[in-house]
Amino acid sequence: MKKLSNLVIKSTQHSKPILTDVLFKNNGQQKPVVIFCHGYKGFKDWGAWNNMAETFAENNVFFVKFNFSHNGGTLENPIDFPDLGAFGKNNFTIELDDLEDVIQWLLQEETFSDEIDKNNITLIGHSRGGGIVTIKASENNKIANVISWNGVSDYASRFPKGEELEQWKKKNVFYVLNSRTNQKMPHLYQFYENFKTNEDRLTIQRAVESLKIPYLIVAGTGDSVVTVAEAENMHKWNPNSELFVVKDMNHTLGSAHPWIAKELPKDLKAVVQKSIQFIK
Repeated sequence: MKKLSNLVIKSTQHSKPILTDVLFKNNGQQKPVVIFCHGYKGFKDWGAWNNMAETFAENNVFFVKFNFSHNGGTLENPIDFPDLGAFGKNNFTIELDDLEDVIQWLLQEETFSDEIDKNNITLIGHSRGGGIVTIKASENNKIANVISWNGVSDYASRFPKGEELEQWKKKNVFYVLNSRTNQKMPHLYQFYENFKTNEDRLTIQRAVESLKIPYLIVAGTGDSVVTVAEAENMHKWNPNSELFVVKDMNHTLGSAHPWIAKELPKDLKAVVQKSIQFIK
């Protein structure tokens, strides 16, 4: 198994680098590729994501995971959120740009050309990342499959409304408490403005309806953050999609941070197995 950690991909449109890991069996065989996108307040090394990446690689998948450039991590500390300034400036179009940069980097990077099947690239996104990969798959014809893990179906509904929105505009920032790190995580008002400016592009329903490639939607009945109803909506919007519901699975697919065990949590293991089967 070959593992290259914390490779630095230069963003073509933003000042911050994109920190990336690749894992694969170094066997000179062209393998299906998975590019994995973390969710809100997430990062590539969160919880059991490293174990998950190894499981894909052991099954002869070329696996890529990365930190969005403005997720709050740094080159020195890619875990957690030392750079809250960057976190506050993040938005959905930056994340779509980052994902595009990772796709283009992979297609052009000669080091891996013998190891990847450029015609078999799958995007997998968790939570907010599920929306990002769905939109990107609807835009980029190099993508062969897309998989949403407990992915959101609608970004608009998650923004503050009414008086709360007015206060955000007035103060230009609102804070979300990260209960794990105890940090007050800032969101600048540009996040909402960027969404409104690009609302058509960022409407997940539009992206789902336009998909012409295999699409797997994974949901858990124990998920209180993104309910099964959101997955069912996406399945309705694209009847050719496949819906995979895991009984009692929570939003993080049974994982937590930090993840000490060598084994995957049972729900994440079931989802990984289903995803590998879907890709192959």
